Amino acid sequence: MKEQPLKEITQLIHAIKVGLVEGSYNITNKTLDIFKYIIMSKSWQNADALMQIVRDQCKILQAALPQETVTSNIARRILKLTREEFDLLHAKVQHFADDSQASLSLHKLVTQTSESNVSVDYSVPQHGLREALLDHLQEVETELETSSENICVQAEEHIHSSEIILTLGHSRSVENFLKRAIKKRQFLTIIVAECAPACRGHNLAASLASEKNVEIVVIPDAAIFAMMSRVNKVIIGTHSVVANGGLRAACGAYTVALAAKHYSVPVIVLAPMYKLSPLHLCEQDAFNMVGCAEDVIPYDSIPAREAKVYSPMFDYVPPELVTLFISNTGGHAPSYVYRLLTELYHPEDLEI
Repeated sequence: MKEQPLKEITQLIHAIKVGLVEGSYNITNKTLDIFKYIIMSKSWQNADALMQIVRDQCKILQAALPQETVTSNIARRILKLTREEFDLLHAKVQHFADDSQASLSLHKLVTQTSESNVSVDYSVPQHGLREALLDHLQEVETELETSSENICVQAEEHIHSSEIILTLGHSRSVENFLKRAIKKRQFLTIIVAECAPACRGHNLAASLASEKNVEIVVIPDAAIFAMMSRVNKVIIGTHSVVANGGLRAACGAYTVALAAKHYSVPVIVLAPMYKLSPLHLCEQDAFNMVGCAEDVIPYDSIPAREAKVYSPMFDYVPPELVTLFISNTGGHAPSYVYRLLTELYHPEDLEI
């Protein structure tokens, strides 16, 4: 029997599709609130029943919003937390008969996690699981709220006075990161590629122009390669980070990364942990979205009658073109992404 979507899930899907909820952070936060509501109010009796509810609702989100990987990411995070809390409570029942065995049992929890080959029966009811999960989800919520600030505080380590920085389009993470750097440094030059056809780079330039001790230069996308020889660092945001350390970033990011590679300019990507996805979407239909082509070529123009125009919204940037990821937990090389994924998600939950 096909699982029916919850009313809250349907409302979230509608809100995202009509643009009432925008941005990866807001979508992640709303999704977390729904799963938190499920844990509090749904009549599940054991961990297995809860995980099945989370999987069913996640599949509905995946089918309706295939490009919004953050919804699946937070669901996988909750599934792993459920396994960990179940194992912890189960270990307390089995091994915490007296305080003298506490350190030994804790060692076993660290070294023998639920990722081992030992089969665990999650259908066994565990007293206190609901409360433990809600407490842990509160920590996840705090992590989400502080992720932007934790990325921004690293600006001083990576941006120095009188440097020339190039960025693309408008990312809130990049905007806050650069504003922090501007306040801490004597003078900066920031080159903003406009990211046509939406030209969101103009919004970023207008926001940064209000700051002191900074020179803002807006360039068309065609001038990226010409300007790259003067640039010290490239700093961009991303929609998501795929399993191999590559990026699903705004259209034009691949051009920027290739130009930076040619001139040996480091490419720094700002990506909070909730954007790390354990999947690698190879098919273009699943990976990309096609926007309105009206801004590329007007519908009432003569060439539009004889041409089929696509306006893709994303680029794939391979990991070899990325120098460093800056997340809310610190800086990481693209080759380290696999390790971060094992810390965030359980192997059995990679495909929901």
